Amino acid sequence: MAQTPMTDALVSSDNDRFSREPSVPPDETTAAAAPFQGLIARGFEIQYVSHAASILAGDFPDARADIERVLIDMELPITEVIGSGGGETKFTQRLRRALAALGWQKHNFVLGKTIDGVPRESTSHEVDHVRRYDAGVIAGEIEWNNKDPFFDRDLENFKRLHAEGAISVGLLITRGASLQDQLSALVRRFATERNIIDFESLSAAGVTPTPRQRDNIDRRVNRMRDPVPFADAWVDNFVSNKYGAATTHWAKLIHRVERGVGNPCPLLLIGLPASIVTFDAARVDELGDADVSDDPAGTAT
Repeated sequence: MAQTPMTDALVSSDNDRFSREPSVPPDETTAAAAPFQGLIARGFEIQYVSHAASILAGDFPDARADIERVLIDMELPITEVIGSGGGETKFTQRLRRALAALGWQKHNFVLGKTIDGVPRESTSHEVDHVRRYDAGVIAGEIEWNNKDPFFDRDLENFKRLHAEGAISVGLLITRGASLQDQLSALVRRFATERNIIDFESLSAAGVTPTPRQRDNIDRRVNRMRDPVPFADAWVDNFVSNKYGAATTHWAKLIHRVERGVGNPCPLLLIGLPASIVTFDAARVDELGDADVSDDPAGTAT
């Protein structure tokens, strides 16, 4: 298969492995040749690894269309950023359901070893979103806010599945750099707009810190030297506790890919931007068990 020219190549030991979509606005003449321009215009980060751009362009145009269709109009209310539970939000559940509706279903790959016709051992690799096309299979994972070693698991799974011929491309969607960098500012805007000045006003907005978080906030607010305004103390505590540097986000993913984790599996990496965050007037609704499902559309295969 002919390799398409790479643009904006990353500095690496193997420059042919990395490419990014050029960050230019879409127009009618470039839309077909430069996919995901609608996403790029909204601030999404799009990066290809190991010739994934050529493979997707040549063999999986429908997959590119599916992915852009699901992501292009996605919005993330700030109340869901704050009310998320574990590695999920209502936003990620909506994203999972939208992918599942287009055939991206949970699947458990079972790889078996046979010697002289006798089964010896087998390993399984569960992937949240798998789509079968005429040209092959694409496997995808969404890592919104897990511990960052989940990237190692996902990339190694993709590597093994690709080596065995089970998949053609791996897809990873995570918090983009702009979203990670602006989380504190976004949460601070929420605090300002909701007039968060104490625990009572925080509770009225639907947020209940843990006892440990309350203690940390109290200490900063009530200390004798350089006391911190309540809203600032809460924002700093919230963001560092829930969306800290050791969680899954763009920089952590790129660091692993540049080290060769997952190589040589072709990869499509997508970073969710700060531009998808919206500010609503709703009360924060903590994510409950009913909102979280390992298979939100009931489509496991």
